[in-house]
Amino acid sequence: MPFYHDDWLTLYQGDALSVLRGLPAEHVDAVITDPPYNSGAATLSAKQADPAQKYQSTGTRKVYPTMLGDGRDQRSFTLWCTLWLTECWRSARMHAPLLVFTDWRQLPSVTDAVQAAGWQWRGLVVWHKASARPMQGEFRRDTEFVVYARKGGRGQASPHCLPGVFRYPVIPSQKLHLTSKPLPLLVDLMAIVPEGGLVLDPFLGGGTTAAAAKTTGRSCVGCELLAEYAAITRDRVMTMEAPTI
Repeated sequence: MPFYHDDWLTLYQGDALSVLRGLPAEHVDAVITDPPYNSGAATLSAKQADPAQKYQSTGTRKVYPTMLGDGRDQRSFTLWCTLWLTECWRSARMHAPLLVFTDWRQLPSVTDAVQAAGWQWRGLVVWHKASARPMQGEFRRDTEFVVYARKGGRGQASPHCLPGVFRYPVIPSQKLHLTSKPLPLLVDLMAIVPEGGLVLDPFLGGGTTAAAAKTTGRSCVGCELLAEYAAITRDRVMTMEAPTI
């Protein structure tokens, strides 16, 4: 049974793999998701620390619900991604696009898992977030990546020409999740989804994918492991006005 359902969102609360295995085959028009990166540390013990310690600067005042599923080592992360990406492939219609957020550390693992799961890798999208600590003698790490793939190739070409780089800052006051992406970024990425289409997100977090789908006249099906975040996503979408598209 869904945790919440309306015309724009079908939300399940639970483990992504368990939920995905219950979805129908060839059901969704796109997959857009921001899974736990399992990154941000140089050693296994540091990787398994509280994500708030890994991903927040010292002195940050805003507190988020506990984030689970972010302590895997490199091999188990790649295997885990292959498992849920395989279920996403099964649930996607032919030629459906896949967009998966990742950082520079996990980019090789994610691209391997995407292809192992059956998707055809078609490129990278760059998110320039314009916020990172200076790195003396090194390049500033102020970008994250979106791995772009398709089920069975491109299919019928869209008339839209989309950029390869998106520039949106992180605005802490607007975040509902420790690793939330900016809503305008997700709204722009929805251009890859057919109008009125159904988007799958197995890791809804604070509900940005669902909010962007509704904003652009698309619907969303997805899940969230934590009940607190599932409630945040539900409340966020419920309080949004229906689009006039």
